[in-house]
Amino acid sequence: MMPMVYTVYGFAIFFMIAWVCLWLLHIMAYSYSKWKLHRTVDRSPPEQPYPGVSILKPLTGVDPNLFSNLETFFTLDYPTYEVLFCVENEHDPAVMLVNSLIHKHPHIDAKLFTGGERVGVNPKINNMQPAYKAGKYPLVLISDAGIRMRDDSLLDMVQHMKEDVAIVHQMPFTCDAEGFAAVYEKVYFGTAQARMYMCADFLGINCHVGMSSLVRRCALEESGGLRAFADYLAEDYFMAKDITSRQWKMRVSSLPALQNSGTRSVGALQARLRRWARLRIAMIPTTAMLEPLSECMPLGAGAAWAAGQLFGAEPLPFFLVHVLAWFLSDWLMLRSVQNGSPPFTKVQFLLGWVWSECCAPFVLAAALLSPEISWRTRSYRLDWGGRAHELNPKLKF
Repeated sequence: MMPMVYTVYGFAIFFMIAWVCLWLLHIMAYSYSKWKLHRTVDRSPPEQPYPGVSILKPLTGVDPNLFSNLETFFTLDYPTYEVLFCVENEHDPAVMLVNSLIHKHPHIDAKLFTGGERVGVNPKINNMQPAYKAGKYPLVLISDAGIRMRDDSLLDMVQHMKEDVAIVHQMPFTCDAEGFAAVYEKVYFGTAQARMYMCADFLGINCHVGMSSLVRRCALEESGGLRAFADYLAEDYFMAKDITSRQWKMRVSSLPALQNSGTRSVGALQARLRRWARLRIAMIPTTAMLEPLSECMPLGAGAAWAAGQLFGAEPLPFFLVHVLAWFLSDWLMLRSVQNGSPPFTKVQFLLGWVWSECCAPFVLAAALLSPEISWRTRSYRLDWGGRAHELNPKLKF
């Protein structure tokens, strides 16, 4: 009987420690975000000229916002840069759109590369490889197709690139948009994702998401260039892991990355979150055990039970207070990331937040039950450690 009692109390103590730690992370993330994010960018002339930047834009297909998103890269307030568009298929409709932008802005150094080069499994790296080799500047910005840039975003990133820093990346966030899918997207990236990102940056943990990432070319070349990471789907994580292992540092810039996809849907976002979860599980298997404890509902249920075992507290009131406090904490976190009130009502936030929190455990469970990863028109299987193998490859470079 006694071993059973000790086991119960051991689990209860574990849940209470996890609960306290998560609330400390809430406080850390919010405090750090208030200090870190949305600083005023210094536009005064520098003592030394800013280094040139080669911007790599991998594209596949066209959505309703692509033209306006790409045009923001032609209006950056930065003295020296080039925009290198990468399209793997010369018949892709993105080719015509890019050519029209290049014709519209002839004063910007912009080029189009088609066909790619097969250097591994990762289609994004295969697509970017020719443009990467042709880039002429010491800094390389890898920027996904759905990113919309403020005119001072690149300047902000370069100003974070100190002598000992090799990677400056933007924290993922979203542009304002209408509809429940847009609310869900903004709630997720402005609360759970932002909390993880801010805490990881503060603690020096690799949280690199490469949707908008500025890298020193010399540091990347020390690691073997882009092609060194072509057998991983999460090339951003392994790139940061390798570069920081060489004594370089990594920083998050003060302006978030504004995702502005023209085709938002609840299903598309959940498919994306499942893909990210599968990648995390393959790269860091302990994620499967610890990640549920970072979610509001599972952690709250466990902590409510633990409080009853250890302190005689009523589990239901404890759980409800926990959920309410988490909700209010996430509202404050979203306002900090948004730099003001979000573009929807508190009722809409409540609905999006409840949906996001209730779906999170099921997204993780789906990732565990179905390890195959679908990315656009391709499917992959991951080995432990993150190396990818394409299933039924069709495209030949």
